Amino acid sequence: MAKIGVDVGGTFTDLILEIGEGANRKVFVHKVPSTPHDQSEGVVRGVLELCELGGIKPADLKLIVHGTTIATNTVLEYSGAEVGMLTTRGFRDILHMARHKRPHNFSMQFDVPWQSKPLVKRRNRIPITERILPPSGEIVAPLAENEVREAATLLKSRGVEAVIVCFLFSFLNNAHEKRAKAILKEMLPGLYVEASHEVVDVIREYERFSTTAMNAFVGPRVGRYLKRLESALRAKGIGAQIRVMQSNGGVTTLENAAEHAVTILMSGPAGGVIGGRWCGRMSGESNAITVDIGGTSADISVIPEGRLRVMNPRDTQVNGYPVLAPMLDIDTIGAGGGSIAYMDEGGAFRVGPKSAGADPGPACYGRGGVEPTVTDAQVVLGRLDPEHFLGGGVKIDPALARKAIETQLCPKLGVSVTEAALGVIRVINSNMALSIRANSVAKGVDPRRYALMPFGGAGPLHGTALAKTVSAKEVIVPPTPGIQAAIGLLATDMQYEFTGALLTVLTKADQAALDKVNARLDELSAQASKALAADGVPASQHRFVRIAECRYVGQGFELRAEMPDGRITTETKKAVLDNFHKEHRQVYGHAFEDQDVELITLRVVARVPEEPVKWPALSSSSGSDPKEAMLYSRRTVFDDGTTHDTPRYARAKLKAGHVIDGPAIVVQTDSTTLIPPGWVANIHQSGNLHVRERG
Repeated sequence: MAKIGVDVGGTFTDLILEIGEGANRKVFVHKVPSTPHDQSEGVVRGVLELCELGGIKPADLKLIVHGTTIATNTVLEYSGAEVGMLTTRGFRDILHMARHKRPHNFSMQFDVPWQSKPLVKRRNRIPITERILPPSGEIVAPLAENEVREAATLLKSRGVEAVIVCFLFSFLNNAHEKRAKAILKEMLPGLYVEASHEVVDVIREYERFSTTAMNAFVGPRVGRYLKRLESALRAKGIGAQIRVMQSNGGVTTLENAAEHAVTILMSGPAGGVIGGRWCGRMSGESNAITVDIGGTSADISVIPEGRLRVMNPRDTQVNGYPVLAPMLDIDTIGAGGGSIAYMDEGGAFRVGPKSAGADPGPACYGRGGVEPTVTDAQVVLGRLDPEHFLGGGVKIDPALARKAIETQLCPKLGVSVTEAALGVIRVINSNMALSIRANSVAKGVDPRRYALMPFGGAGPLHGTALAKTVSAKEVIVPPTPGIQAAIGLLATDMQYEFTGALLTVLTKADQAALDKVNARLDELSAQASKALAADGVPASQHRFVRIAECRYVGQGFELRAEMPDGRITTETKKAVLDNFHKEHRQVYGHAFEDQDVELITLRVVARVPEEPVKWPALSSSSGSDPKEAMLYSRRTVFDDGTTHDTPRYARAKLKAGHVIDGPAIVVQTDSTTLIPPGWVANIHQSGNLHVRERG
């Protein structure tokens, strides 16, 4: 079987091809420049070139798994669809008022995106007469169907691209939303129409409305892109199944990704975290801090005991907009190889978040960029060699890098070119270290028990400095760090997630109340089975994980607690309660086991296990000296300001058992690993580099 993982980054599109099965598997990797104007162009080019590299025909491909930033970029650029909204009369301004919380309590100049850049403009939010009341979902005011039809006519005249239906308490009774959607579909054929209970069937009207609005805002553009990608691949004779990485770490079909675009908002970063866990398992390491540093951003995540952390619902937002969709716990900051160094208006020296991106790119690329970037600083310090940058696939000019720093930074800082370049590296490392601590120490995780795993094209250049700053026990550099996110796409399962609101005090629930829980779980499981069957997955391969989102009575937000298999009874509910207390203790450092626990939302996660990509093991060396991998030596400046004649080693020639003493640099086609003086790297059988400080 031939399958490809392709991840689109801000600067490069990364690809991995696996051919064959069992002991006959072969793996090929590739990188091409991203095409921001249309990501599909770079994807198709990369797929075709990788097929040629692997010696197969495009028609031989059976599976393509895609990680994309199209949904995220749509939000960041505020370039989504013109959306119309039908909502309960009297609640037209929920999207504007939100939670009445100021993001910055003492700032007079803060911006709230839901007001300055609303996902649905106020004039397109149409109030409809209807009312459903809690706790039973009783209808006290029937749906005014004539108002729905009038709203459809009005929105059509305004040329909206999508329409959503968001009624109060639809999670208790969705009859009105269903009927309003049916009318809209009848009157607005071909338009993107969604009801909130189909997108996220949970309590909290603001978050539910916002999530549904986000789905409609990004959905049409995502749908067009995925159709364009599929058509372009089919035109090249590629008939492979196409899957898309979701924010929760699972993959889904093109159709589901287009319909529920809100689930792929963190598609790109999720692949890197999955790839990090896969890499750790190869070395027997279950505790890892992943740092994925690309051209534009750095994505940071913590993997405790091999478990992927899912964000608390209170934290799931994209560019300031709340989104109640399951997302891996990833912190993204503007720190990458293309991050621009500059002096701000107040005279402070800053690096990022603005990036040179893929076009024009860093100054050293020679494509018109003149502002100094992190990559330019690495070139000036002698850490990136022109003849080995991305295997020679991208030409870099050290003179242009030096000129950018010399003209843009040195006069303002009053330092030499080398000192300015070191300053750029120290600032960007400090930014990333702060984020690592916020995602580890601040959440009860001790980095001293964790391996720091740097990847992405720029990651291994920063790994040792970050590990030293946060006190990680070692650095593990994957075999092909530059395409690690693409590897993650071939190391995960197909996954769907279905939610349903059900409010009950679990601690006091008798069997009659638990039977309602069981009935709701059965409904969600049936939806999951139907979705998998529609994708041609045999029932024998279906796997379900059931989750109860719980909180202590009176708490504001919930935590996930896994549920046991089978029917929930008064005896087995204790396992749910114990799992909730355990999760609460992990997140907050304490638990109140004598307090009542309230069940808020049920989730059924449907998984289809896929065999992960298998990396070929390295052959063993006859000794620890890697002299056959030695290329040449070159003067290199390290973070402490010292300059050393530093040997370069070809990673492709390293074998298991080799030991590299720093200072040294390991070069490969997709990345460069920096080993400072006082550090030593051991090459593992799996192909991982284990780098530790001596002593």
